Amino acid sequence: MTTKNSITKHRGGLVRQAEESPFLSLRREMERVFDEFWKGLHSWDLSEQTIPDTFNLRVDVTDTEDAFRIAAEVPGMDEKDIEVTLTRDTVTIKGEKKEKKEETTNDYYWMERSFGSFVRNIPLPAEIDTAKVQASLKKGVLTITLPKTATAIKEAKKIPVKTE
Repeated sequence: MTTKNSITKHRGGLVRQAEESPFLSLRREMERVFDEFWKGLHSWDLSEQTIPDTFNLRVDVTDTEDAFRIAAEVPGMDEKDIEVTLTRDTVTIKGEKKEKKEETTNDYYWMERSFGSFVRNIPLPAEIDTAKVQASLKKGVLTITLPKTATAIKEAKKIPVKTE
């Protein structure tokens, strides 16, 4: 790409102006857009979502005196599409969403498919009473209740904070 230089008179002096080719201007703008896009990618945590067709599972984890409660947003999913597993110190939530929308009229046929999977590992800092763990799905929210063992509850110690 080339630029044309022209000299114009401006307030009593001569000023050189560059008239860019519109293609050069477009190229610079496209490069700026891609640079901004790639700059933001380094902050993404791709450790648990390595498959291209994934989506981010949003969760809230609450630590109460006697249990952990996890609420995960899984809109439009059924219980058969979700798997919850518990190890000694981690809860894993896996799922796959398959959605197909189809519409037919006299004039056109329209079909849209979307697929996505997720895996989320949530570390547990205390021992869990595995016999009392419960999971339920209601209105697109998966709720998992993980009661702590009596030993884990006793081991918790409140430490007073003093001002100096």
